[in-house]
Amino acid sequence: MKEERYLEHLIAEKLFRFDHLDIKNIDNEPAVRIFSKSVLDQEICLFAHTVTGGDEYCRILHEKISTALRNHQALPVIRFADGEYAFYNYTLGCNGLYKQAESVAAIKSAMSEHIAAMKYLEINGLFAPLVFPGNSETKEKNIFSFRRKKRDSSGADFLNFLHTHGINLTPANYIPFYVVYAYLSSAQFATAMNEKKICILNSEYNPESCRQWFASFGSQPSLTFVDIPAEYVATRWGENKKAVLDKIPPDTDLCLVGAGVGALLICTAVAETFSIPTIDAGHVLNMMNGRVDKSNGARLYTLRKQ
Repeated sequence: MKEERYLEHLIAEKLFRFDHLDIKNIDNEPAVRIFSKSVLDQEICLFAHTVTGGDEYCRILHEKISTALRNHQALPVIRFADGEYAFYNYTLGCNGLYKQAESVAAIKSAMSEHIAAMKYLEINGLFAPLVFPGNSETKEKNIFSFRRKKRDSSGADFLNFLHTHGINLTPANYIPFYVVYAYLSSAQFATAMNEKKICILNSEYNPESCRQWFASFGSQPSLTFVDIPAEYVATRWGENKKAVLDKIPPDTDLCLVGAGVGALLICTAVAETFSIPTIDAGHVLNMMNGRVDKSNGARLYTLRKQ
């Protein structure tokens, strides 16, 4: 198998396929109004061969989190998309809405730590990369390729990155990117957290807004909040790790993390230290905080039909 064809290998071996992520009552029209209709291309995403649809994936994620809570098991769940793909391609394209890396040299210096965290995730958690046909295209290499629209292979390139470093993507450790958003924004998640002790790790938070968000689903978890730096967590986690871990209450049941590319390092460290589920919540934390504007508007698979 050639390295550059890892995605094709996974599909050829019938481990994965591309399919439509259909989840009951999801309303993606608000995201279309913000980003254009082309955003719906991302509704076709990578599926494990054993899973029939989006609702089944939501059930799988719910069951995995419930089992981890019940058995006090580590379960980091990490999303990967454009910012992460740029970071793991050693470029400063990772600096989008938030500053992730100071320099290419800083990325290179931090990379061994990220790879180690991915190897932990491979065995103990879930990869949730955004992989769809639109970011999995084969790069053109013929003499006339400069005349055509540049093809996006960032999703497939990320899977190559995993394979190059001996990290396997399997039906057991993969879940679609938007399933994480769909589940975290659901009544099922909110009600499952009733009376649970949740720690939110973010650079900005509104405790009252977060409590009201859960209360809107009839849920009353006990919430605590831990500050993390707003910038460069992905390259400076070693400087902040002990201080952050020391602030997390030892009886925490689950952590929600908003840290951009640095979420991988935080979630794996917290999951391993406390033996709990830790979820890279991203935009859903902005929803809880009443700060959807920080994401420049609604995201796919986060809103329900009324």
